[in-house]
Formats: sequence, structure tokens, C-alpha cells
Amino acid sequence: MSNPRKIGLRKRIALGLFAGIRKELAEQHELRELFWECTLRCNLNCGHCGSDCRSSATVADMPAEDFLRAVDQITPHVNPNRVMVVITGGEALCRKDLESVGKELYKRGYPWGVVTNGMLLTRQRMDSLVRSGLRSITLSLDGFEEVHNAIRRHPQSWANAVRALDVIINTEGIVYDVVTCVGPHNYASLPALREWLIERGCKAWRLFTIFPVGRAADNDALQLSPEEYRGLMEFIIDTRKDGRIKCEYACEGFLGGYEAEVRDRFFGCMAGVSIAGIKIDGAISACTSIRAGFDQGNIYKDNLWEVWNNRFEPFRNREWAHKGECKECKMWKFCLGNGMHLYDNDHNLLHCNYNKLCR
Repeated sequence: MSNPRKIGLRKRIALGLFAGIRKELAEQHELRELFWECTLRCNLNCGHCGSDCRSSATVADMPAEDFLRAVDQITPHVNPNRVMVVITGGEALCRKDLESVGKELYKRGYPWGVVTNGMLLTRQRMDSLVRSGLRSITLSLDGFEEVHNAIRRHPQSWANAVRALDVIINTEGIVYDVVTCVGPHNYASLPALREWLIERGCKAWRLFTIFPVGRAADNDALQLSPEEYRGLMEFIIDTRKDGRIKCEYACEGFLGGYEAEVRDRFFGCMAGVSIAGIKIDGAISACTSIRAGFDQGNIYKDNLWEVWNNRFEPFRNREWAHKGECKECKMWKFCLGNGMHLYDNDHNLLHCNYNKLCR
């Protein structure tokens, strides 16, 4: 088994070089991804939900024209072909006007994609989305029927997700992946799930672990043990070596000796560096997985481009995070305090991936 504490000389040099590159990227802050939290409505009630969405949201959907107005503020300053718009929720497909938004993005030159639980993704809806310019899609699938339905809290969630998977696999010209939230409930079944996905024709699989935010914050039973967490890393390495399905760990945190072994790149949180996000209430932030108080403005009072250029200091200069358990950590210069989504409202780190691997 790989030693997460041990980082060889070549990898340490490479990590150091990447740290320099990340610093340059922060200084340049070229916008490459824009997330839009288009709704908080959701047709599921998942136990591990990071945003704690509900079927009947207390916050109304953001009007499409408000989002597009913000997009138009950045369009003169970027190459739209190089900025991916990712539409999330809640469940994005709950919006019936998604296609009209997609067409407007397509007219402006932006590639766009969605993240979905698959409940509403029929062949007809997929074809409609593709005609509207859809270029990428991510489908959540958390295991086989019993496990998936239990964590998603809906008796038809598995059947609908499988239907959606078949629709996606049989759609030409779309970049896709299946994403699986890994916890004790599905850890042991990962090898069988891998074989099932391969047999189904799936080409890309991304795994991540459940972090203590939103509905998952109060449920320790959703967390992998340190032994299971290391086992997950080894499973991903074996799957990548096998080569029958593209498999990687999500951009979740610094992984010590596992860096560049379980994904194609070194860890570096790009939130606020190359990624911006617009939340349901208009708040301007970065990746919509970030639920703590890191908002940098609001589209209803600020210009999105001006905010992107002149704010985001907590994202681009992480010295404020050099405290607590990070203060004396020898990995600090490579990690910079982990992902921005792993901080609470007081800007204290909730979870350290590296420490968990080393226990």
C-alpha cells in the first residue's frame, strides 16, 4: 500500500513547481468556469446533500434574465469558448426553461453543462438539451438499487438514474461522467459497481467522499474510516492501472503521497482562481459546494466582472488559512489549507484529507 506520508524527491519537486504555477494562476485569475446555482428545488432528499435542498424551496428560482445579465457583464472581457458554464441546483432539470437559457448561452459562445440526479432525464429531455447546446453532463449514482435509494431517500431514484445513464451513454458528442459519493454504505460494493459500469458502457467515473456540510454535517455515519479512506485511494489506483474506465478522485483535498496517483493533476483549489459561481440569491462566490461565508458580492448590486477582477482575495491569497492544524504542517506550501468548501462560517477548517490518510 502507498504511504500517504511519504513523498519521493521527484514528486516533491513537481509539487513545488505546481505551487509556483498555482501562484501565477491566482495572480492572472483567468476565468475558466462559471457555476450557476439555478434552483434550490430538488425532487430528492439525499442524506448527504451539501446544500440541504428541499422539494419546495423557500428561495425562488433565479430568473433566467438575471443570470444572463450577469453573464453579459463578463462576455466582452473573456473568450466565451474558453469559459465553461456549469448549471447546478438543487436539481437543475427541475427548471423547465433550462433549454432557453442554454440557447442564450450558446448564442453567446459559451459551452455549458449540467449536474443531475437523473430523475427527469428522459431520452426526449436529453435530445432537447442537446439541441439547446448542451456539451457536458454529470450524473450522480451512489451504488446499487438498495443503497442508492436509501441514501437518495426515494424508491425510484435508482431506476431513474439507470435510465438516465443509458440515455447519456447513447448520446453522441457529449462529455460526461458518473460521480459517486463514497461512504461506509457503498464502500464495499465499489469493485462490483465498477464492473457494472464498465459492462453498461460507462467510460468515465469520478469518486469523492462525503464532507461534513449541509445535511451531512450531523451524520458521522457517512464518513469513511481512515483505513477505508486509504483503501479508496488504492482502489482508484488499481482502477486507473486497469484502464477499462477512466477513474479519478475529485478535486477534494491534498492527498500527500497519493497526489498525481488518483487523478491526473496535483491538488490545487481553483475556486476563485479560475472558477466563479452565482448562487440562487445572486451571491457571487466560486464553486457552489462552498457554503460558508466567502461571498464576494451580489449580481443584484455589483458588476460580475468587476467583482471577479478586484475581489476574491481570500481565494487567491490563502495566508489567512495558515492557522490551527495547518500552522505547523509541513505540507502547507503544497496544500494551502485544503479546499475552500471545507471551511465553516468562521473560516475554520472542518476536515483535512491528508491528516485522515495519515492516521
